[in-house]
Amino acid sequence: MSTYIKFLILNFIKSIAYVFFVMMSLVIILNIITEIEFFKNYDVKSFFPFYLATLNSLDLIFEMFPFVFLISTQIFFVNLFADNQISIFKYSGLKNSKIILILSFLSFFIGILIITLFYGLSSNLKNLYLDLKNKYSNDNKYLAVVTNNGLWIKDLVNQNKLIINATTIEGERLKRVNISEFDERFNLLRIINSENVDISSNYWVLNNAVILLENETRKEDKLIIFSNFNYEKINNLFSNLSSLSILELFELRENYKRINYSTTEIDVQLHKLISYPFYFVLMTLLSAIIMLNVKNFKNTSFKITVGLFFCVIIYYVNNLFQVLGSTGKIPLILSVWITLIILAIVNSFLTLNINEK
Repeated sequence: MSTYIKFLILNFIKSIAYVFFVMMSLVIILNIITEIEFFKNYDVKSFFPFYLATLNSLDLIFEMFPFVFLISTQIFFVNLFADNQISIFKYSGLKNSKIILILSFLSFFIGILIITLFYGLSSNLKNLYLDLKNKYSNDNKYLAVVTNNGLWIKDLVNQNKLIINATTIEGERLKRVNISEFDERFNLLRIINSENVDISSNYWVLNNAVILLENETRKEDKLIIFSNFNYEKINNLFSNLSSLSILELFELRENYKRINYSTTEIDVQLHKLISYPFYFVLMTLLSAIIMLNVKNFKNTSFKITVGLFFCVIIYYVNNLFQVLGSTGKIPLILSVWITLIILAIVNSFLTLNINEK
């Protein structure tokens, strides 16, 4: 490996590490403030909010990685401009396009490592964070999970515990439902079976219900029971996919397919992960183009401000397409990739005369 390539790689990694630790520190501080506010009325040890803030920080910084790469690239070029090293490289025959190519390949490689290693760690810590914090949430007594045996729900109604199992979900209806109701001492009170349950509201409508009560069986054409769950709440419980590793996402996807539950949210999460290395490359490329176009400006703060301005624009454009995707205006999968497509088109035009900068 040539000396100049080693030099560029080492300095780019140093820039990423510097920006990462600065942003990580800021995220942890903001998280600590949030957790202290949440636990102000709870009797917990003083270190507990700090511990939770640290657990949750990796997941938040993962979402910020595209902007870490953009700002890191700016820092990298600021250091090259400071000692006029960029001109030395140019006189030595190293074109701007070659520097950008090296940074792009390095960004893609680091992106792969982030997806395989960093995301695995952050998802495990996020899962631990949710487990610990849910103990202090009012929803802790409720639980809904999807396994290879279908949808399982633990509910609490009037001090009675309900264990609910459904084989499949079709729209706002559960199919082939079994409900076991226990008292607070876990004595079995009754078992209810229904082939079709409407869960559009908290008052579930069980059609053709079969009730087993003290060894006696009776049937009801329509039985209404109250539940803390409805279709919307069940959907929201399954929306936090950042606490699952890539393998767990694929496993959950298969379980969703078994119960006929929509896999769109999981597909979107997987596409986000797949797109991230390309996102990092495009952000690096955009930042490099910006810096090469403003290199004659002596004010470093102005150069960084230009990069931050583009960070804000990209953030809001990305959010706009996510909203359009979530509201059905555009396909959800397209909402993940469209920002990258726009970035790729913009970068392709801006790189045409990059060696003349």
